[in-house]
Amino acid sequence: MFSRFFTLFKHRWLDVSDSRKTLPDDLLNRLKKRIVASEHRHSGEIRICVEAGLPTSYLWRHFWHKASMRAVMRQRAIMMFSKLRIWDTEHNNGVLIYLLLAERDIELVADRGINQYVDPAEWEAIVQRLSKALHEDRFEDGLTQALEEVSAILMRHFELKTGDKNPNELPNAPFIA
Repeated sequence: MFSRFFTLFKHRWLDVSDSRKTLPDDLLNRLKKRIVASEHRHSGEIRICVEAGLPTSYLWRHFWHKASMRAVMRQRAIMMFSKLRIWDTEHNNGVLIYLLLAERDIELVADRGINQYVDPAEWEAIVQRLSKALHEDRFEDGLTQALEEVSAILMRHFELKTGDKNPNELPNAPFIA
């Protein structure tokens, strides 16, 4: 029972100011530049979404419907994937790196165009490495490594050839909520 109250408390306690403290403007700018550099090498689109805590409606799913926090977090990441219109790219090869500060955990959501080529174990390995970095308070290192690994996957399947044009279909700045 105590753990449920603690979970509710930490999700309600944290807000967008905590997201901005954890990822200050200079770090957000560096991440944006890394996304831009990455997207010059492949036709995929990468978005980072950082959310301090889950909305109450998602927490109720965890408490009252006994859904695991992992499942609830996955549902939220998929909703953010849709809200940020990552599914709306020409080649369906967008990837969302979703960071939930209250849980110090991440979720990766990949669109069907790239997901068909990537073994789920490969995505899970990236999640595990970034999760380890987050638990050690190495947010920049973890996000940079995750960006590079996602970029490598996108380059393997959607590399730009010399002279190819790659319209920037989505904003490159991390989304902070």
